[in-house]
Amino acid sequence: MIVAGVMSGTSADGINVALVRLPARGRGHPRHMILAHEEYPFPAPVRRAILGMMNAELARVADLARLNFLLGELYAEAVAKTARKQRVKLDLVGCHGQTLYHQGIAERFLGRNLAVTWQTGEGAIVAARLGVPVVSDFRPADMAAGGKGAPLVPFVDHLLYCDRRMGRIAQNIGGIANLTAIPAGASLRQVIAFDTGPGNMVIDAVTEELFGKRYDRDGRVAASGRVLDGVIAQLLHAPFFRQKPPRTAGREEFGREYVGRFLRICRGVNKTDVVATATALTARSIADAVRRFVLPRFGRREQVGHEMIVSGGGAKNPTLMGMLRQEIAPLGIQLHFSDEFGVPAEAKEAVAFALLAYETWNRRPGNVPSATGAKRAAILGKISYA
Repeated sequence: MIVAGVMSGTSADGINVALVRLPARGRGHPRHMILAHEEYPFPAPVRRAILGMMNAELARVADLARLNFLLGELYAEAVAKTARKQRVKLDLVGCHGQTLYHQGIAERFLGRNLAVTWQTGEGAIVAARLGVPVVSDFRPADMAAGGKGAPLVPFVDHLLYCDRRMGRIAQNIGGIANLTAIPAGASLRQVIAFDTGPGNMVIDAVTEELFGKRYDRDGRVAASGRVLDGVIAQLLHAPFFRQKPPRTAGREEFGREYVGRFLRICRGVNKTDVVATATALTARSIADAVRRFVLPRFGRREQVGHEMIVSGGGAKNPTLMGMLRQEIAPLGIQLHFSDEFGVPAEAKEAVAFALLAYETWNRRPGNVPSATGAKRAAILGKISYA
């Protein structure tokens, strides 16, 4: 069967679609083939609307409802266009949706302690437009089982990267950076995964604020600046970076308020230095997380060493990748890209939600309790039929 995976991340840059061929009836780890991957940027007004509603103190209920249906239409159009290009007939869609709010740790609300999440983009619209079933809203089932609802990609990371002799770290750098640590020969239960901190989110925000550009193309601005080591040391003392896994992050931790504080700390310095420092913050927070929480799980370094396999939009930033390579080299870790393993760096999460939808369709759990903190394995998502 052919399954489309659809992802739009915390940066709200646009829609990623991956088409994956899978067995009609799979058992165990499914053999898969990635047929295609396409990216479709959001129209500027849509992106502004999404960013405006993320973690907003006030948002009109009518606008939230309209955005839900509008994104359903845009997801369906992106999938249909990709399928037409490849001349394939779809059997199933896995649509993550656009996260507007994620609170993985319970807080008090109207007399109850609640952990909550909200991904918008109506699955029923996608199903109706494409004429195939759609699995969406993946995270609440894990949270209902006591988990944080994230990360969910570790299931797929283990499938793609587990190696009998070598410890591997699957590092995704989207708006938020997250990793999956897979010790040599590990079972799914031995995998750990968590958000390391900001990925592209802070870099993009300061670049837009200071230079009027949506992102630092090829890391050129950061490459011309000087890293402010004292600022990074100060920022890495924040409680989030010391919190043990499982942990999750989003715009609630590294969005507008965080960027405002970051810019205030950097007030008066060269603008290129600010972007260079934001870029280095991502690299160092990843390396710090690996040092604190991953290497102790790996035990002694195998003779062949460890590998970090990078995916996500951050993999396309040479300056960030150079900084990250420099940070992890002393830890005995070699840097690679998911493209070397047959998964385009920018397609990784879309592929993941195609595979997770396939697990749901076959009534199999898709979460990893050791990664999310859930009390049990759970079948993820809700199915909308055409």
